[in-house]
Amino acid sequence: MRDIKDLREEILISLKNASSNEYEALKIKYLGRKGVITSILRGLKGVPKEERKIIGMEANKLKKEIEEFFKQHKVERAKSSSGKFRDYTLPGRKNLPGAVHPVSRALDEIINIFMRLGFSIEYGPEIESDYYNFEALNIPKHHPSRDMQDTFYIAESDKLLRTHTSPVQIRTMERQKPPIRVIAPGRCYRKDEIDPSHSPVFHQVEGLYVDENVTFADLKGILSAFAGDFFGPDTKTRFTPSFFPFTEPSSEMYVSCVFCGGKGCNVCQYTGWLEVLGCGLVNPKVFEYVGYDTEKYSGFAFGLGVERFAMLKYGIDDMRLLYENNIEFLKGVIK
Repeated sequence: MRDIKDLREEILISLKNASSNEYEALKIKYLGRKGVITSILRGLKGVPKEERKIIGMEANKLKKEIEEFFKQHKVERAKSSSGKFRDYTLPGRKNLPGAVHPVSRALDEIINIFMRLGFSIEYGPEIESDYYNFEALNIPKHHPSRDMQDTFYIAESDKLLRTHTSPVQIRTMERQKPPIRVIAPGRCYRKDEIDPSHSPVFHQVEGLYVDENVTFADLKGILSAFAGDFFGPDTKTRFTPSFFPFTEPSSEMYVSCVFCGGKGCNVCQYTGWLEVLGCGLVNPKVFEYVGYDTEKYSGFAFGLGVERFAMLKYGIDDMRLLYENNIEFLKGVIK
């Protein structure tokens, strides 16, 4: 009986300190055909009859206890991390290769094109002050253009989630003197209702070029070259008058419809043209905020929505599809 008691303690200590890889060897050692417990049960015939029953009961009790331990260990090993039973007889699942999201692909392409055109990249904070997001861009308080952008303000402060990446141009001009040729990609926020063409969170690329004798012809040349590189060499562009408080004159750029080639379809409302971005010459009042000599320097700025460019590039008709994580949709877009 003392041997069985000591053996039980020895086995429990061994199992407690053993790794999962050692369990199979221990199972053979204790429960195998020539195992310790099996040997005890076979040796009962040499035990006095009056003790045989008690020792046999204790030995069988120890055997069942050890068998239950290994049974439980097998069940635990077969469970997944989520606690569900894993059936190893099922066929394996193929790991799908990852791919770059359509928005990221479009953004990368936009950045690469402008870098080839001589632009560098600047970044700015997503939490901005009212001064950089509005006032220094010639959008003072109560200016009617603020109605165009419902803003996420941070309570009891002049901080807000930026509504565009245009504040980066102010921060850049404060930090350095012309010539400046930069783009500012990043995430923006507005209180837009979610629908096929709007989202409260979106991506924008702001562009700024400042030097001596910069004209609207420079603006048209750069943006037309960009459109031809992004949409294809046959892409045509046109510019129509518009209004933005930080540019004067202001314009919207259109490209020939990428779906019908300019012939007219329901996407372009049978006009043959699609509006893709806003632009214009930098308003001299903006230069005054950063201390630039308005008689010496001129420049142009533009801003484009990355989601819109991704939708046109990959033939997507609903912005919500970009963020629903539908793997079948993404597989169809990313080829």
